[in-house]
Amino acid sequence: MAGWRFWEDIVIGERTQSRAFPVTAAAMTEFAVRYDPQYFHTDAAMAAQSPFGELIASGLYNCALWRVLDHEENGDIAWVCGIAWDNVRWAAPLRPGDVVHATSVVLSKRPSGKRVDAGIVTLHHELLNQQGEVVIRFDSTSFVRLRATGSPAPDPVPSPSRSFPTQGDAA
Repeated sequence: MAGWRFWEDIVIGERTQSRAFPVTAAAMTEFAVRYDPQYFHTDAAMAAQSPFGELIASGLYNCALWRVLDHEENGDIAWVCGIAWDNVRWAAPLRPGDVVHATSVVLSKRPSGKRVDAGIVTLHHELLNQQGEVVIRFDSTSFVRLRATGSPAPDPVPSPSRSFPTQGDAA
């Protein structure tokens, strides 16, 4: 499928999984020094004395990694904007050397009661490490442009890893 995917194209139960992404101590600490300078995110020696026993990534860094990976998979959806994150849980620390990937599943969609140019879509997202442990999970609710309103920008590159539910799959 080429081009934008509009609200009408979204299928409840469709899933994506991103590429694997290696996490480095240098990238984690560079982010934390700038945006979340707690000692267990920025100083390996001090972090060894923390309850985590070693350097861990900022939860905000987890969100930033998720965003990059998810956009690669769901960037062809004609998003208008996000309106909520619910049920946010940082379930496990992200550590140097971890290799993560992002997953999503469409939970629901409905027409908007307020906007004539968009519908509402809710997805469940997870960022998982190489052992399959959930690092962060949450549900996002967003406005997605209706086909009648047209393309918001030049055509995107469609996701290569999206899967759709087959008949009989639970949504």
